Amino acid sequence: MHFDIQLLLTGDYRDWLLHGLAMSLALAGGTLLLALPLATLLALARLAPIAALRWAAFTLVEAVRNVPLLAHMLFWYFGAPELLPEPIKRWLYAGNIEAISALVALTLYTAAYMSEDIRSGIRAIPRGQLDAARALGFGFIAAMRYLIVPQALRLTVPPLLSQTLNLWKNTSIATVIGVAELMYQAAKVESASFRSAEAFAFATLSYLSISLLLGALAARYMQRFPARPA
Repeated sequence: MHFDIQLLLTGDYRDWLLHGLAMSLALAGGTLLLALPLATLLALARLAPIAALRWAAFTLVEAVRNVPLLAHMLFWYFGAPELLPEPIKRWLYAGNIEAISALVALTLYTAAYMSEDIRSGIRAIPRGQLDAARALGFGFIAAMRYLIVPQALRLTVPPLLSQTLNLWKNTSIATVIGVAELMYQAAKVESASFRSAEAFAFATLSYLSISLLLGALAARYMQRFPARPA
């Protein structure tokens, strides 16, 4: 059996694979947009002067980080909807519950890891800057918002890009709950054509290309903006 690249360029097979690639990119992009602000809030809560808030954030982050992503996917798809009121449950099942469940699982999982990177970036800013801001009359939230967090985010761009790379690869796990992302569509092409080499070669090259692009962005950023606190 020879490798037939033309298989990937024909009608339905091409459309399935491109749809899967688009779904994976949309899932990664949507997760990133939701996870980054959530991660920032969690990082701030971990450093807040209120002990209850610190412990609540710590518990959430550790609970999420110490459970495999696959378990998160299965819980949010099979378990969580059953705990919701009946009208909301019917609305979810009438729509694209697979994609919604994957988005929730990926967002929480990614935010938990990103929050630790952001928290490390905040702790890398000299404590004197926060003390000076407080002495000038800024509250904790205002000092973090206008002075500390902007610097910390710049410091944490490289690890956040690394987490984005992990997120891109983690979208493949959504196939287990039936999300029509890249791996799901590659398996669909393989089942319909019995040509696994071509289908999974497309998926592999797609993951590799995006991963190398993200890695290059991280390397370029670190080269132009060496990580050091102001």
